[in-house]
Amino acid sequence: MNLIVLPEEANQRLDIFFLPYLPSSISRSSLQGMIKDGYVKVNDLPVKSSYQVKEKDHIFIEIPERKSLSIEAEDLPLNIVFEDQDIIVVNKEAGMITHPTPNILNKTLVNALLFHSQKLSNLGAPLRPGIVHRLDKDTSGLLVVAKNDSSYLSLFHQIQERRLQKKYQAIVYGKVKEELGRIDLPIGRHPQEGLKMSVMGRNYKEAETTFKVLDRFFLPKFQFSFLEVELKTGRTHQIRVHLSYIKHPLVKDKVYGPKDRFSCPLPFINRQALHAKYLKLLHPRTKKEIEFYAEMPDDMANLLDYLKKESRDK
Repeated sequence: MNLIVLPEEANQRLDIFFLPYLPSSISRSSLQGMIKDGYVKVNDLPVKSSYQVKEKDHIFIEIPERKSLSIEAEDLPLNIVFEDQDIIVVNKEAGMITHPTPNILNKTLVNALLFHSQKLSNLGAPLRPGIVHRLDKDTSGLLVVAKNDSSYLSLFHQIQERRLQKKYQAIVYGKVKEELGRIDLPIGRHPQEGLKMSVMGRNYKEAETTFKVLDRFFLPKFQFSFLEVELKTGRTHQIRVHLSYIKHPLVKDKVYGPKDRFSCPLPFINRQALHAKYLKLLHPRTKKEIEFYAEMPDDMANLLDYLKKESRDK
């Protein structure tokens, strides 16, 4: 792959510059390893990952062949809400990665699913058997997994056609003024920070999120809102990016939250306050509509109780 640095791409680290051009399966640490091993050259010379790219730099990368990676089944805690011969619905705990990556092959939801069930669909990416949609590591809640290829295709098309319904509970910074809201802004890879997503980022795709306010909390120095959020599309980090864009980022979101978030200490929770509480879909075999609910986990529930208790008159 040969690239020439554009004016708006200058003055960023080489490993950050490259990420938007590479498949999502190649992580930043993998890229850094390739740079170190000489697979990347700038103006025909090897450089370090920290090299600051300049306008009109000629950059070349050779992606080495990957060794096949195997995923081990692991006996890990798994909260199964529903299971039959076609699908598994799981209530994922916060802190668990949904599927392996080239750098993280163990202790993911997929490792646990492979231990529980010997058969998952292989139509998706090699490290994502059965996975048709995902939750961020620090987001809890409902996820449906395909046990066979026909179920995978059915669920995939339901997502594409916006027939699979997903609702979340979120606690955000600030007073959300509207009772109901809609955010219809495309999301793509962040132009400077390759690990992040952003509105109107690189290779952006349409993204739509709706929300309604369930409650508001007024503490002496800070305000918070409790939202029900519904995804109409399923872009990476969509809820987090959209809510941050309208100046109401998720509580404790370390990536998209406010830089001064630590000036507002909050008890009970150490991850983004987001929970996938509701899932509705058509069963792949019976074609009947089925729905599932997952109770809010203790950390978010305790934070909500705290905010209610500490809140002043509205």
